[in-house]
Amino acid sequence: MGHSTILSLSFFLLALVAFTGARPVNFLQDFRITWAGTHIKQLQGGSAIQLMLDPSSGCGFASNKQYHYGRVSMKIKLIPGDSAGTVTAFYVRVSCLVSMACVLHVRMMNSDTDAVRDELDFEFLGNRSGQPYTVQTNIYAHGKGDREQRVNLWFDPAADYHTYTILWNHYHVVFSVDDVPIREYKNNEGRGIPYPTVQPMGVYSTLWEGDDWATRGGLEKIDWSKAPFYAYYKDFDIEGCAVHGPANCASNPNNWWEGPAYRQLSPEQARKYRWVRANYMIYDYCTDKPRYPVPPPECFAGI
Repeated sequence: MGHSTILSLSFFLLALVAFTGARPVNFLQDFRITWAGTHIKQLQGGSAIQLMLDPSSGCGFASNKQYHYGRVSMKIKLIPGDSAGTVTAFYVRVSCLVSMACVLHVRMMNSDTDAVRDELDFEFLGNRSGQPYTVQTNIYAHGKGDREQRVNLWFDPAADYHTYTILWNHYHVVFSVDDVPIREYKNNEGRGIPYPTVQPMGVYSTLWEGDDWATRGGLEKIDWSKAPFYAYYKDFDIEGCAVHGPANCASNPNNWWEGPAYRQLSPEQARKYRWVRANYMIYDYCTDKPRYPVPPPECFAGI
């Protein structure tokens, strides 16, 4: 790594894994740089991380451990100004080892093989100045994806940090922005609908060029004269069953994220969820009839 890759890169991360308490951890101990370490550096004495995209490269990092159920959240401040064509991603997935193709393919809690791909994505799609930022969510289960939904954020996500969270348990997956649910995907495996149950997933984040699709379907390209582009991250919180932890953790009904309060949206959460869908949702694969003349089965089962 070059000098600009800060070898002391560290910040406080609450790794509240089941049966353990909170502890401060070292970034390089619990995470790895997956791509272009020279484009990642620490700020504020290691309490925040800066990712950079320029014409030479984007960058990314990932957790060293994988987790089977739980909750992961992160505070992010997105690229300000003209960010068209950029993609800032936070996702979980079946773990992606150092392959560049895999890194670009994967986006927030994600599993370790692409043969049977499980993945839960937040992708923040850059915009032209003055236009709303769009967040795209996607879900892969048992290798099947193409479940995109898009929501315009109702605030300026580049003006300050906001909290983005994925809850994943035996009952549903919930994507939230500042504790406002923007998407729910229910476990309907009993009705033959795929749900990510078998594989643990790692935590990932990347900043990269996606101007062939990210902004207005690729019509708006990156203006490299505005580069470099920066996104900022802090306050990671991972609460879940770490692989190689207690063998019965993932099936333990006493984990807090499996409790009655987390098995469905509360009335207040459901009200906020309906508000987002009514006012800010701009795309839902379930209603895309040219793409799906017959909507996928989960669209009838409640998502």
